[in-house]
Amino acid sequence: MNWKTFIKSYQSYLKIERGLSKNTIDNYSLDIERLCMYLESNSILVSPIIISEETIQHFIYSVSKEVNARSQARIISGLKSFFSYLIFEDYRTDNPMELIEAPRLGRKLPDTLSVQDIDSLIEAIDLSKPEGERNRAILETLYGCGLRVSELVCLKISDLFFEEGFIKITGKGNKQRFVPISDYTQKFIVMYKDLIRSHITVQKGHEDTLFLNRRGKQLTRAMIFTIIKDLAVAINLNKVISPHTLRHSFATHLLENGADLRSIQLLLGHESITTTEIYVHLDRKHLTQIVNKFHPRK
Repeated sequence: MNWKTFIKSYQSYLKIERGLSKNTIDNYSLDIERLCMYLESNSILVSPIIISEETIQHFIYSVSKEVNARSQARIISGLKSFFSYLIFEDYRTDNPMELIEAPRLGRKLPDTLSVQDIDSLIEAIDLSKPEGERNRAILETLYGCGLRVSELVCLKISDLFFEEGFIKITGKGNKQRFVPISDYTQKFIVMYKDLIRSHITVQKGHEDTLFLNRRGKQLTRAMIFTIIKDLAVAINLNKVISPHTLRHSFATHLLENGADLRSIQLLLGHESITTTEIYVHLDRKHLTQIVNKFHPRK
């Protein structure tokens, strides 16, 4: 069996056994393919069953010259998972990644936006163009519901339960959750759906997709990134932001206004509350307010 055969088998395992999303599986696969490219460029003919720790160490060293510590850690993690799978399937008896340590990473607090920043982004949208109503509905939904960009682009009309005040979200690993949606956010989705989307010629297979491009197909994740980055430039926002910044801001603003971490964890669809703590950025001013408000010795 060659590398491609093992990678394909590994992808099936990640999808069927572990229920991971396509994006996650693609990222895992890229890490292995990067190792394959290194082997090929250095004329090293070796299968994943017998590749040695020394060969992989040389690969990691070469990678460290090209990527930052966070990317290097991700590659090491991906390769560890792949070789663990080979052990699980009895192709190997040892993991050549076992003694290879990832670089230490400090906790990176996510960037967040103020409510005023978010209002400015939305106000910068050109509503004279048909896609303007769509883009406003997209930003209001990202911020109002705390969605991942992949969850937003896959949102279906049949996932909207406005009478009950919820939308159904399919998150990582195809896990579903219901997220509350305010009347305010609903209003912009309805305006887009009734005034703009209803006049688009929808392509086959996208009849139930909520947010469409001009050709009547599902928007790509890259397109959402572009929309938000262009708006940031338009208002001279001196921050590098992405759709995830709105998700961080959603969680932060909830916490700052008194929501508990457990509730935010459920809204974001995190398996572990530790993940929620990383996503939620707390400044010292807010922590001081918490102590002053709740400590008996204030």
